Amino acid sequence: MTLNSDSHKEMSVLSLLCSCLYSQPHPNTFDMEVKSLDKRASGQAFEVILKSPTDPSPERPQTLSQEKQVLKQLAEKREREKEVLTKAQEVNNNYSKMTEEKLHQKMELIQENRMARLNALKQRLREKVSVSEVRVLSFQSSYCMLFF
Repeated sequence: MTLNSDSHKEMSVLSLLCSCLYSQPHPNTFDMEVKSLDKRASGQAFEVILKSPTDPSPERPQTLSQEKQVLKQLAEKREREKEVLTKAQEVNNNYSKMTEEKLHQKMELIQENRMARLNALKQRLREKVSVSEVRVLSFQSSYCMLFF
C-alpha cells in the first residue's frame, strides 16, 4: 500500500486524536511501520507495514514481576496437585491393605469351618465304623454259637 506524505500526516494526526480519546489502546489498533520509498514523479511514496495488534494476549505476562508471580502461582498449584495425588495414593494403599486383611481373615474363617466340618464327618464315620464292627462281632459271635 502506498501513501503520499499528506495521508501519512493525516494518519499520524488520527492516531494522536485516538490516543487522546482512549486511555487504553483500542483492541483493533495495529502497530504501523512506515518506510519511505524512492521519490516518484507523482510525489513521495511510502510503504505501510501493519504489525500484529498492540493489545497483548491476556495469557502472556507483561512484566518480569508478573511472570514471576505467574510462575509462583503455577508452582503452588503443582504443589497442591502433588499433595492431593499423594493423599489419594495413601488412601488407596490403606484401602488395599484393609481389604487384603479382611480377605485373609475371611479365608482363615472359611478354612477353620471347613476343617471343623471335615473333623465332624470323620468322627461320625468312626462312630459308624465302630458300631458296624460291634454288629459284625456280635453277628460272628452269635453265628459261631450256633455251630458250637
